[in-house]
Amino acid sequence: MSIYREMLQKLKKILSKVVFENNWWRYKIDEYTLPDGSSGEYHYVQTTGSTMIIPQLNETTFVLTRQYRYLNGRISLEFPGGGIKKGLTAEQNAKEELEEEAGYAAERMKELGEFNPFNGVTDEICKVFLAEDLSFIGAKPEQSEEFEIIKMTSDEIEEKIKTGELWDGMSLASWSLYLTRR
Repeated sequence: MSIYREMLQKLKKILSKVVFENNWWRYKIDEYTLPDGSSGEYHYVQTTGSTMIIPQLNETTFVLTRQYRYLNGRISLEFPGGGIKKGLTAEQNAKEELEEEAGYAAERMKELGEFNPFNGVTDEICKVFLAEDLSFIGAKPEQSEEFEIIKMTSDEIEEKIKTGELWDGMSLASWSLYLTRR
């Protein structure tokens, strides 16, 4: 493996420009120099990062949400989460997303790890948290959001993954981090 590491070279950025920007991300184009001296363009989405939360009610029961996903035109079963809002740490954002989407406050948040949801298209890093010692306070969705709160056992989650009913990539990655760190 070290042979490959020695051969990999970083690309040198020449210039970067923002093509479009909104409250959640920036669409950027970078121009860079390849190791052979030629240049190339990289189009990508830059974000402030995101958080996913695995709310654990007890030893085997978890809280998920069901919502409509516009781009796929179908209902998605997933763990609560969202983009990191300006001025918040990842943990603060996770607590807010948990309350907003699932309606729970957590006494304890444990960081399980992080991942990039689409590393060829975005620089986003998603931090995953396990939320424990939960108290129901009622969901507070944003105007554009609508959720159904679902309680499932770990066996039910595994079954939903097997049948394809749980297909959200960020939830699948988060569950994988949970399984390897429990």
